[in-house]
Amino acid sequence: MKLKYLFFGVALVSLTSFSNDNLDTKYSVATKKSNTILQSPDGEKLIAKSDCVGCHKLDKKLIGPSYLDIAKKYASNEKNVNYLSEKIIKGGAGVWGTIPMAAHASLKKNDAKSMAIYILSLKKAS
Repeated sequence: MKLKYLFFGVALVSLTSFSNDNLDTKYSVATKKSNTILQSPDGEKLIAKSDCVGCHKLDKKLIGPSYLDIAKKYASNEKNVNYLSEKIIKGGAGVWGTIPMAAHASLKKNDAKSMAIYILSLKKAS
């Protein structure tokens, strides 16, 4: 009986490893100048470790806008990556409502850029 469960478990794990559900093919950020794709494998991890999750969610508005709403609002280019990374570091208010976003002054500029690139990468590729 234990051998049957072991075999079933191995078969299940093997079959799920062949899944075609790959988020990297669904979402991308293309710059208009060069059609290159901006990617940041660390952006998602940095956001998960920060206090961003207290105010933002992937697909729902909490205190601040969802990451998907941000990605829809801003074009995928270097100018907006720089703008958003500055907003992450300096904070601000007025763009999404009256509640201000807290500053993250201790965050490194490259980390803020990685976060901004990740957020913009959530825009569905057409």
